[in-house]
Amino acid sequence: MNPSDKSLWNLPAPRPRRRIGRWFALAAALVVLATATGGGWLYTRLNGNIHGAGVAGALGDNRPRATQGGENILVIGSDSRDGTGDAYGGGLTSMQSDTLMLLHVGGSGRWATVVSFPRDSWVSIPACDQGGGATSTPHHFKINQAFAIGGFRGDPAKAAACTIRTVEENTRVRVDHFVIVDFRGFTGMVDALGGVEVCPTAPIHDTKAALDLEAGCQTVRNEQALGYVRARYSLGDGTDLGRIGRQQEFLRALAAKAKATLHRPAALYGFLDSATGALTTDPELAGLGPLRELAAALRSLPTDRISFLTVPNYPRQRDVPADTANVLWHPSAARTLFTALTHDRELTPARLDAATPPLPPAAGTVAVTVLNGTDVPGRARETAGRLRELGFRIAATGNAPSPAGSSSLTYPEGLADQARTLAARLPGLDPVPDTGAAPGAVTLTVGPDLPEPAG
Repeated sequence: MNPSDKSLWNLPAPRPRRRIGRWFALAAALVVLATATGGGWLYTRLNGNIHGAGVAGALGDNRPRATQGGENILVIGSDSRDGTGDAYGGGLTSMQSDTLMLLHVGGSGRWATVVSFPRDSWVSIPACDQGGGATSTPHHFKINQAFAIGGFRGDPAKAAACTIRTVEENTRVRVDHFVIVDFRGFTGMVDALGGVEVCPTAPIHDTKAALDLEAGCQTVRNEQALGYVRARYSLGDGTDLGRIGRQQEFLRALAAKAKATLHRPAALYGFLDSATGALTTDPELAGLGPLRELAAALRSLPTDRISFLTVPNYPRQRDVPADTANVLWHPSAARTLFTALTHDRELTPARLDAATPPLPPAAGTVAVTVLNGTDVPGRARETAGRLRELGFRIAATGNAPSPAGSSSLTYPEGLADQARTLAARLPGLDPVPDTGAAPGAVTLTVGPDLPEPAG
């Protein structure tokens, strides 16, 4: 990786606060790392647990510029469960990712933003190195598939690299560091505490999560705890967004139990041994020293200076009626969020809500004429097919009256909103009014620089 000069490891460390237990994968790994002993065989053992994986060579040159003043750490909750046999999650054919967040530490360490990416986000996934000479084909799918594509042969570095490339391509936010937290460590941490109490208000019977709980307060551990934080279809609205909230709630309970339990040396060692053994990071983070400093820096932040956000989104079914499972990012609100991260601007949930306008018209209400302005036969037809997959109505295809040096998007009077809907799927292409155009459809002229339609 290429960390910026403003390193996290030089952040000021005022009096600790107890905010870190509010989010899932990162907090599960770091919540008590700052309490670990500083020397002796225990430090050596815990330090040796942490795996480093270099990814710089797999990220390519076409990366976003470094954040102006802050640093970004991508946190990946891994479903890889080596050693679990036939227990929950056994039999996976490749590495899987269940949780994906971006931690931005900004303002020279004075505030932080934690952004959750719904795993059902429908995004562009670039070509990724899968090892053994194999490279995946660029396509669109759920964002969590990137980890499985890169980790096809079980290499965490390639899994992380593909995930980083996917996040960077879709957000244009540069990732400075990464942390993979394996669920093996999650169950070990819960078990070291003697379990964690949950209080479901109704019975939970979820075969996908291998979970069978009665209503009322009870202590869960091992695969039960893992199933509880991963259960989706049998709880709430059955969406990944509901699961994100439940994971944060569970972690608050885990943090409280840790605070009450970890004064016992055996419990402390078991917790830290599981936590550190579940971590894979980039080389700059691969050790107790930098992770303890990160934990201390996060714990030092004032309560009201850590914001927890989810990328603004809406059901993809709005644009593609047949898709009832995935979400798309709100074009302008997501851009506001990612721009704030890039320029190291603090963004609270209230500010993000205020900056989120109503959605533009659905893709199905937008008629598009696609014209080929290149010398490559079939470009209009190919582009029209891709737009049709995204839910747009194709009014016509054909050749442009003259070669186009660059792509363009024009619209007749009254269709500005519809043009913006299409522009949101074509990054970098701004719609231009055409007062002489026939009514009824926006016109996309395909040039040699046409961006890959997103979403």
